[in-house]
Amino acid sequence: MRNKQEDVDEFLSHRRVALVGASRDDKDFSRMVMRELLDRGYEVVPVNPAGGMIEGRAACAEVGAIDPPVEAAIVMTPPQVAEQVVRACAAAGIQRVWLHRGAGQGAVSAPAVQACQELGIRVVAGECPLMFLQNPGFVHRLHRFAKKIAGHYPARA
Repeated sequence: MRNKQEDVDEFLSHRRVALVGASRDDKDFSRMVMRELLDRGYEVVPVNPAGGMIEGRAACAEVGAIDPPVEAAIVMTPPQVAEQVVRACAAAGIQRVWLHRGAGQGAVSAPAVQACQELGIRVVAGECPLMFLQNPGFVHRLHRFAKKIAGHYPARA
């Protein structure tokens, strides 16, 4: 499945998002994603089963506990639980899901993508949102350039 640029743009237009799989380890990549989004004016609600505080924000144990609800969720969990997260997002009324992938498999799994399709969820699967932001850092610009050269960058309809 090739992502569509319209889905990327539409997802990023939502300024209040959940980050499912936000780590309690401040050196984890999920925390870098969260900080970058916060620095750019997004309101990010961390979701971690252990709860607590992450980047100075109260973490919810599950997406269904977010109040008020969000319309979009970035999933940064192991792929084995991504389908379960997608279904929890649908149950919470979240209709936009980004299955993160930077290096490796990320949160992307065939069952998670299929669940999004079955549940009518707009999905961006296998991308890092940081490379789509205005003025990304060098690594993210390089990642974007490489995907364009390889023909794997999201297509415009």
